[in-house]
Amino acid sequence: MSRRAPLGALLLTVLTLLAAPFAHAIAPTRMPTPALEARYERLIHNFRCMQCQDESLANSPVSLAADMRRQIRQMLLAGDTDAQIRHFFVARYGYFILFKPPFVLKTAWLWLTPLVLLVIGAVSALWFIRGRAAAVDGDDDEDERFDDGLTGPRKHT
Repeated sequence: MSRRAPLGALLLTVLTLLAAPFAHAIAPTRMPTPALEARYERLIHNFRCMQCQDESLANSPVSLAADMRRQIRQMLLAGDTDAQIRHFFVARYGYFILFKPPFVLKTAWLWLTPLVLLVIGAVSALWFIRGRAAAVDGDDDEDERFDDGLTGPRKHT
């Protein structure tokens, strides 16, 4: 039994050492200054992973996102501004790469679709409600024609 304890500890140590490189798999390197690090973090959170499409580059584990993070890091170290980096990625991947695309002609549909759907829904609801109200009013008028104020309906003889 004492022979198994060192073997288990050795196995646990080996597994821990094998898993250690994956602990920092997303962004293992740091930028040289805190200001560059803050810009890098902001940029990788504002770009969409083109393979995952619902995750930011910061949260995506795929190799394409790693390549894009590496490109951003290199551009920051080369002295490019945030606008230049954004322009580079938009030119390469389109406005879809941005989580918050600007309001331009190409993205107008993206910004206006919710408003158009809201207007269509409001007009449809108003049309439906008015139709139902007219139907209810029509039923009341029909009931009044047959009711002469007596306790029962009029009998025809």
